[in-house]
Amino acid sequence: MRRNTLYRKYFKDNLFMRFTLIVSCVFVATIIVFTYLMLKLISESAVQRQMDIQRKTMESISNYVESKYQSVQDMIRDVYRDGSLASNTTFLLENPYGEYVEHRLDRYLQGDPSTSNVVQYFQNKIDDDPDIRSLMLYSANQQVMYYYQDRRQFDIVATNAAHSYVPDSMYLDEESLVSVPNIWVLKSIGMQNTPMFSVKIPINNKSSLLNIGQMLVYFDSSAIWQAMNNYKAEFKGNILVLSAQNEVIFDTSGAGYGKKFDKLTGLNFGEEITVDGMVVTSLTQSQAGYSVVSLISRQELAETYRSARNTILFIALICILFAVLLPAMFISNFAKRTHRIIRFTRRVKNGDLNTRIVDSREDELGQIAKSFNSMLDELNQYIDQVYKAEIRQKHTEIATLEARVNPHFLYNTLEVIRMRAISSGAKDVGEMIYSLSVLFKAYVRPKARYTFKDELEACRMYLELFRIRYKDRFVYTIECSKELEGLSVLKMSLQPVIENYILHGMRTGQSGNVITITVAAENGHIRVIVADNGLGIPAERLSQLRQGLDNQGALSGSESFGLRSIHERLRLMYGAPFGVVLISEEGKGTEVTLTFPYPAKEETEHV
Repeated sequence: MRRNTLYRKYFKDNLFMRFTLIVSCVFVATIIVFTYLMLKLISESAVQRQMDIQRKTMESISNYVESKYQSVQDMIRDVYRDGSLASNTTFLLENPYGEYVEHRLDRYLQGDPSTSNVVQYFQNKIDDDPDIRSLMLYSANQQVMYYYQDRRQFDIVATNAAHSYVPDSMYLDEESLVSVPNIWVLKSIGMQNTPMFSVKIPINNKSSLLNIGQMLVYFDSSAIWQAMNNYKAEFKGNILVLSAQNEVIFDTSGAGYGKKFDKLTGLNFGEEITVDGMVVTSLTQSQAGYSVVSLISRQELAETYRSARNTILFIALICILFAVLLPAMFISNFAKRTHRIIRFTRRVKNGDLNTRIVDSREDELGQIAKSFNSMLDELNQYIDQVYKAEIRQKHTEIATLEARVNPHFLYNTLEVIRMRAISSGAKDVGEMIYSLSVLFKAYVRPKARYTFKDELEACRMYLELFRIRYKDRFVYTIECSKELEGLSVLKMSLQPVIENYILHGMRTGQSGNVITITVAAENGHIRVIVADNGLGIPAERLSQLRQGLDNQGALSGSESFGLRSIHERLRLMYGAPFGVVLISEEGKGTEVTLTFPYPAKEETEHV
């Protein structure tokens, strides 16, 4: 239950929380996808760069080993090209060394001083290449090993099958041109088994093309490091040089030399493969029978782009943090302003119409706040114009027509009095009672819409009472066009003006009393002018009346109540410049001008 309440409070019924969550999720998802693509691109680029370095390192090593292999091939090729050298080499390998020495002396004595010295030829080759550790000539017929000990001293070792495994090893290793030095050969010549690689070339009789022996040249493996100087600091993992039998000729780690590397048995060289989590790249020299292999683990490859990966992840985390915080801060501010507006609307709902929203921004919420404040201003103005006007109208009606308690009784009473007056011969009294009864009915009877015609008819009936009383001493005229008669007007907006004239301005003892009511449209307004030729208003009293009209409620007294009531109602309903204007001169008469809007506003129809 609590979980459901929290869900409704913070998510289901919270638009801003949902919007924040959706925006944050979109931003975070975009950043994650972009980060993933960047990591993939950078990792692939870094791995490709590292693999290029591995290949270049392998090519450098392969080129070095191949150059040594080619140098040995060139030695034998030079032997074959030189007839004297080829003949002496063949004689050395097919006969004992003593006979070889006699053979050279005989040739020399026979007048051939150019006879080549095989021992000196190969000694010169050793001197030319500092990477050669040893050079050996093996005679298959004699089973004798001729070698240069410590690069300088020429020596001879018997390697017959009865005392040594060298002949067997020479026979078995015929196809391995580049390999690890044979252990039996090393033992026979007394060399230590240090990191070296052997290049073996068969030697044939130039005439018969039969194999008469082999030449072995041992090179120092440490010299391979010099061939890869440009890549020592950049290559990763291990780089191996393998013989045709998968024996390790060279290992950058220094731990695998001379061992069998069986992991690659049966695999095709020359392609990039994965073995036991290691990326294996190979480069094969088919002629010499060796292969250069690069072994690098996935973890080591990952190390090549770890720094870039960490940088990208750090930037991505910062972006995610901003992607969550910035929308949250923005939407939180937006939500606070929205909730402030909601709180103000609730205060207005509870009846506080004087509250206002303080928001000076010009965005959408600022416009809503301004519109809300404007609406309250108009609402207050409307209440002042309509609601208060209606209250004042009712107060005026109550004050003027207190006899409304039982109008039917009053109607019947007036009718009884009127019939009594007529039966007694007082016709004028009967007419006055009739006019009073009609006037009373007009004011008391409720009516949905009160027009100028209704108000003017009420004025006529009121004036008719006094015309009957004063007979020829009093005259009135009413002027109003047909199109204006149907327009709405405030109830009892003219009668109090006429009543003031009858009570305060009429010369009752003289003839020629005239009052004129004129209703006309003028400059978009309706002006009602009530003019008389009565006593007029003294200047001081006129000033007080005008001041009382301008300052509502400043005057008191029954003589000013009617005018003030009309003026206040017009101002409340329509505002300035509508209202009452007084013009009077003592002894000459008074002119009261009432200004109404044209056409009349619809909201006044219910008043």
